[in-house]
Amino acid sequence: MKLHWSPRSPFVRKVMIVLHEAGLADTVELVRTPVAMDKPNLDLLPDNPLIKLPTLVLDDGTSVYDSRVICAYLDTLGGCGLLPAEPRARLLAERRQALGDGLLDVLLLYRQERAKPPQRQTEAWLDAFSLKVEAVLAALEAEAHELQAGPFDLGRIAIGCALSYLDYRFPDIAWRDGHPKLAAWHERFAQRPSVLRSAPTETP
Repeated sequence: MKLHWSPRSPFVRKVMIVLHEAGLADTVELVRTPVAMDKPNLDLLPDNPLIKLPTLVLDDGTSVYDSRVICAYLDTLGGCGLLPAEPRARLLAERRQALGDGLLDVLLLYRQERAKPPQRQTEAWLDAFSLKVEAVLAALEAEAHELQAGPFDLGRIAIGCALSYLDYRFPDIAWRDGHPKLAAWHERFAQRPSVLRSAPTETP
């Protein structure tokens, strides 16, 4: 298998964590594929018409995207149970994955807006992004006990990657203030071997 990959993409990191959890990391060729919103990488076009990461290409040439679909496939392939079989547990895992992925979507747009010159920034958008981030953090703080108590799954991977991306790209946002239970859970998440192996780097 071949994975179009970037060392700093939080969505790619989700996939890398699953690969390590499933014991499949050595079976996948990582292909460094730079992608930017304003510079579409046409080399990726044959494998993904959306020109987005991550994109997994199977040995028979089948392309798989996006991160949720890839992670579910790898979980099945590796038999590591990151998507629970029991319906209620699976629902909660997928719901949490949607929340983590949604937070990442907000953070990517937030970062793009903050990168503009001040005179070109839209204050209403910045306020809306900030509101959503705070709302998600509050919701996760309320669920922190359940996050601590339950098994490692795709929902927790998505949430952990989103919080780690918040640390990586928004060091000025002191999200741990006021969210002590969530901060304690994330500290535990960050020490898991698969998470340590997939930490973002500044590799060009």
